[in-house]
Amino acid sequence: MNPLQRTLIEKTGNDNGFEHVVASDVNGVTLASARHSNRAVVGLDSATYHVRFQAASPSLLPELLRSFAATVVEAGAFLIATEADLAALLRRAASLSRALPSQAANDYQHAVAAELAELPAGIVGTEVERMVRQRVGQNKFRDAMLDYWGGACAVTGVTIPDVLRASHAKPWAECATDAERLDVFNGFLLSANLDALFDRFLISFDEEGVLVIAPALAGKNLKLLGISPGMKLRWVNALHRPYLATHRARLQA
Repeated sequence: MNPLQRTLIEKTGNDNGFEHVVASDVNGVTLASARHSNRAVVGLDSATYHVRFQAASPSLLPELLRSFAATVVEAGAFLIATEADLAALLRRAASLSRALPSQAANDYQHAVAAELAELPAGIVGTEVERMVRQRVGQNKFRDAMLDYWGGACAVTGVTIPDVLRASHAKPWAECATDAERLDVFNGFLLSANLDALFDRFLISFDEEGVLVIAPALAGKNLKLLGISPGMKLRWVNALHRPYLATHRARLQA
């Protein structure tokens, strides 16, 4: 790998969520970020990039394999043919790294601490603190959902940010820990109409992500709401399923 090739890899990392260069030599470039704890090691053999991820989150590689199912993976390395494909892989890896447990929870803790430090002393345990934690947490959860689902509704693929909502499967107030509240698998990015129904337990999803409709929601209202049997989540991770089971148990009769 020559200096120009290393520089191109470093720039591609900087532009796509891996802005720090940890190491750079003839064997490859190790990229990192201040926004997440995962690293990418990029090498170049002839005209093929070899990309390995040093992942703090065990969910990163399975999710990347879902997004890049057609990409050849050999000995743990993604084999990438073009700079554009390298950028796409790093960009998706960075988005997932910011969203997957426990990065979102870590970001939440830091953000809450910073906001509380700006407030007067003596608010610990007060309603003010509770509201700060909830507001920051919901914003971080939404950011994580946008990253995880690629900015598109988990069912319809709608990509208009103003109509997308981060929907909890297990409600915020009922979660036992901040990690559970901020768990990207405890919910879905849904368009506003689906979010309203999901939030009120009028729709849910089965183990395979197929839409489940409450008996209370029937007739012409389904069509008017843009709901049709057979709709389904674009994908389901095994870590979604326990939360979905809890949600389905509360489906309205």
